[in-house]
Amino acid sequence: MFVRSQTLLAAGAAVLASALAFAPARAEDTVKIGLILPMTGGQASTGKQIDNAIKLYMQQHGNTVAGKKIEVILKDDATLPDNTKRLAQELIVNDKVNVIAGFGITPAALAAAPLATQAKVPEVVMAAGTSIITERSPYIVRTSFTLAQSCTIIADWAVKNGIKKVATLTSDYAPGNDALNFFKQNFTAGGGQIVEEVKVPLANPDFAPFLQRMKDAKPDAMFVFVPAGQGGNFMKQYAERGLDKAGIRVIGPGDVTDDDLLKDMGDAVLGTVTAHLYSAAHPSAMNKEFVAAYKKAFGQRPGFMAVGGYDGINLIYDALKKTGGKTDGDALIEAMKGMKWESPRGPISIDPETRDIVQNIYIRKVEKVDGELYNVEFATFEGVKDSGKTKK
Repeated sequence: MFVRSQTLLAAGAAVLASALAFAPARAEDTVKIGLILPMTGGQASTGKQIDNAIKLYMQQHGNTVAGKKIEVILKDDATLPDNTKRLAQELIVNDKVNVIAGFGITPAALAAAPLATQAKVPEVVMAAGTSIITERSPYIVRTSFTLAQSCTIIADWAVKNGIKKVATLTSDYAPGNDALNFFKQNFTAGGGQIVEEVKVPLANPDFAPFLQRMKDAKPDAMFVFVPAGQGGNFMKQYAERGLDKAGIRVIGPGDVTDDDLLKDMGDAVLGTVTAHLYSAAHPSAMNKEFVAAYKKAFGQRPGFMAVGGYDGINLIYDALKKTGGKTDGDALIEAMKGMKWESPRGPISIDPETRDIVQNIYIRKVEKVDGELYNVEFATFEGVKDSGKTKK
């Protein structure tokens, strides 16, 4: 199977190289962005948030930059990496896109990486959060986050706030492994103890049997990472199993209390403490305007995936302004390196060495504000880089 997949990959690369060699020049007056997102399936909320945010940004800023018209071509990969690779190839070869963007999960971002390298087309990752992603192609830039940024900080917070014993529950794929490893690294170094460790399937997980193991281990808290979109189901089963009444707190990165789903999670989620890059309750004037505009356009509050998309399209616009509309992949990537701007989440920048995002990480607690559940920030860690790279 491995040999066959390697052969197919090589064949696909040869087809792409051949197609690129004979492809006609892209239309000079249009910049095409191939947006590959999970619009169906278990991660559909991720895709919808990013798509919505890009639409909102373009409504606010227009669809022309540096004399070029911006055209977004949306494709649904349903979080299947084989689909991602096929769609990326079609967008590059057939649609002649200048940028590929989106990528709801890490396997999707990694599947497109070799194609971005070969075609010299920038890949703007707006969602996936595993540390290694930007190392897989010199044409990848990320506007989302890495799990290391938030998981090391929540680990340090837990140790300093009297949490001594933790059970961990993480999704069994690369980001879940990153979340677990970075949390464990800092939590155990600070004297904490992991009393139970479980990994749950990424697709359609039933958390109930795993939650019983958590309850039996009698930890002070559960460290939880599930991808955005699964937090509502997790919290429902957490309450049904009585872990909230057993005094077992939930901590983790903010995916589990994504604003997109938080308001419907019920009172069992109150008091949950997470470390994350964004909350719809972030008090800046820019964020208040962003939340109001997003709610007006789409009838719901934005989550952190929406901000990843909003900042991703902003990065593309600003890079085009910097190049004077030049769409050469190398020129766009160079323009993106080191770029700094104010986001609804706070000040952010692109690390020129790693092409990864540098951003504030906030410690938040779920509280009721005007009768609705929100992640209320109470501590800020400024300018956090991906420690998965800084320690190499």
